[in-house]
Amino acid sequence: DVSLWVVTTLMSVNSVHWFRKGLRLHDNPALQDALDGAETVRCVYILDPWFAGSANVGLNRWRFLLEALEDLDTSLRKLNSRLFVVRGQPTDVFPRLFKEWNVTRLTFEYDSEPYGTERDATILKMAQDFGVETRVRNSHTLYKLARIIEMNNDMPPLTFKRFQAIVQRLELPKKPLPTVTRQQMDCCQTGVEANHDERYGVPSLDELGFKTHSLGPAVWRGGETEALERLNNHMDKKGWMANLERPRINVSSLMASPTGLSPYLRFGCLSCRTLYYILRELYMMARKHCTPPLSLFAQLLWREFFYTAATNNPKFDRMEGNPVCLQIPWDNNPEALAKWAEGQTGFPWIDAIMTQLRQEGWIHHLARHAVACFLTRGDLWMSWESGMKVFEELLLDADWSVNAGSWMWLSCSSFFQQFFHCYCPVGFGRRTDPSGDYIRRYIPKLKDYPNRYIHEPWSAPDSVQKATNCVVGVDYPRPMLNHAQRSCLNIERMKQVYNTLSNYKGLSLLGSVSTIQEEVESAVMTDSSQTHVSSKSPDHV
Repeated sequence: DVSLWVVTTLMSVNSVHWFRKGLRLHDNPALQDALDGAETVRCVYILDPWFAGSANVGLNRWRFLLEALEDLDTSLRKLNSRLFVVRGQPTDVFPRLFKEWNVTRLTFEYDSEPYGTERDATILKMAQDFGVETRVRNSHTLYKLARIIEMNNDMPPLTFKRFQAIVQRLELPKKPLPTVTRQQMDCCQTGVEANHDERYGVPSLDELGFKTHSLGPAVWRGGETEALERLNNHMDKKGWMANLERPRINVSSLMASPTGLSPYLRFGCLSCRTLYYILRELYMMARKHCTPPLSLFAQLLWREFFYTAATNNPKFDRMEGNPVCLQIPWDNNPEALAKWAEGQTGFPWIDAIMTQLRQEGWIHHLARHAVACFLTRGDLWMSWESGMKVFEELLLDADWSVNAGSWMWLSCSSFFQQFFHCYCPVGFGRRTDPSGDYIRRYIPKLKDYPNRYIHEPWSAPDSVQKATNCVVGVDYPRPMLNHAQRSCLNIERMKQVYNTLSNYKGLSLLGSVSTIQEEVESAVMTDSSQTHVSSKSPDHV
């Protein structure tokens, strides 16, 4: 039957473009390949059970995805086409679609992550069996990750400094492709049936069985249209160049920005290459055609760094069996983890951050540093894996590679950060938010506390606590630990771990101790409260 089906479809090109992360029409080389000489083109999104059935995907992330799909469908309608949302396993869906639509070409964006490569290998073999041509294009990262690994003696670089040195030798990323046009789409046909919305429409949260009564208004609206509007607004902001080179953090920085882009990069609503070249061109215009420094793109390069590090490492998201992760004997304390995740630690700065994360799906990159340090090496001494899973559920821009890599980095389990520096859950918050406005916004119980006490309400006299109608230990929890004592203890623990492991030069993580030490010495010279762009993680774009 398969051979007969192949013969009957040889005369025409019937394309299917499989959307996954690259939820956009601009700079989409795989979609352009689908349109190339095709008689029919159908754009498909499969609600993959690995994502759809995961209990570790929160409502905000689901809403963002569905909004992105709705926006994509709206854009395709303007091109006289539609999005086909199909539910099921890709391995079950494609044989049916290949036959039903007489498919001769399948295109999709390359996925470097282990789950994606395994899934795609299966689909590529299946397409070959059906005689379907496949075209896979790279557009989720700036560079071909395999080339970076090849230039590092076939090993992923494990320090950002080494990664930057390799990137410096590479050619510039490929320039972004133009947006798909109505003229291109008119050369193809999209078979849309009368019952399309019923069979292939974008489902709602309610239709998927989610309880939405407690869901607040979206702070981040999903979709390519919103992404490009934010990008334009971002570049129109006065002083954006100066802020990129030496960003200053203040209380307004902690709030979700109307020009923030990180969730849109994660879902591919915005092309990283488009962002790269806009930054490059604007810099060269402002600096009279001077070549921009790598630091201008550091936020994008951190993202590439973690993607590269995760390549070919299916255990990148766990400690056990992970060749790039130190085996640290973390504590196991579910009760403490729950207090951290629910914003009930008794430290207003930490609790406000976790509350914002749960409500809005985003927090500033230094806020991420603060809560990650508190959970792991700073205070609670709990595994980064636990924090990573909470972020995976709640964080809109949580990406498998970047999320796991960031947690290993911030917990000093890999990629090295100075373990002797800890973020004080009182002092760091007070420097960043001296007036306490951020805390008042996310912990309204504390809104009437005077500025001098709002970061440590337990220090307020009983009379002040009663006057604010928020008594510590009754209306707001007491601090769950003594930070000064615990952080000193944990620094000693971390010293012991590193002293023990430094004897094992054979470990790939510790194979370049001198390089790691150089980065430590450089980092020590920089106060973390004044972190400049070259040390920013990719979540702040």
